[in-house]
Amino acid sequence: MSRTYVKGEREEASAYSRAVKVTGGTTVYLAGVGGATSPDGAPLDFGTQTRNAFERLRANLAEAGGALDDVVTMTVFITDARYGDEFKEIRKELFTNGYPASALITVAGLARPEMLVEVQAIAVVDG
Repeated sequence: MSRTYVKGEREEASAYSRAVKVTGGTTVYLAGVGGATSPDGAPLDFGTQTRNAFERLRANLAEAGGALDDVVTMTVFITDARYGDEFKEIRKELFTNGYPASALITVAGLARPEMLVEVQAIAVVDG
């Protein structure tokens, strides 16, 4: 399977690609996930919620035969636009082979009041 990431300096700085071209592979559609609470039910800060959401995506992808670097596009919902820069920095840490295409959308609320972020994604895994 081959991938081409279409991006420039602006996209590189913001950790996303304008487009991702994939040849071959199997498409996996991933439901939106968050990571709002600790195992004991305590609410978590934005960075921890974001890392938890990506860990859940990673686990769901593993069950489907893929890895986080197989994500080609994602839609990210945040409850405060001020979280945008922190999200971009976390995405830079997590994607090592190229950045997915991405939308970052600020919303008034998510499924539960304590949720600050939700990530939905599409991946292409080796067929």
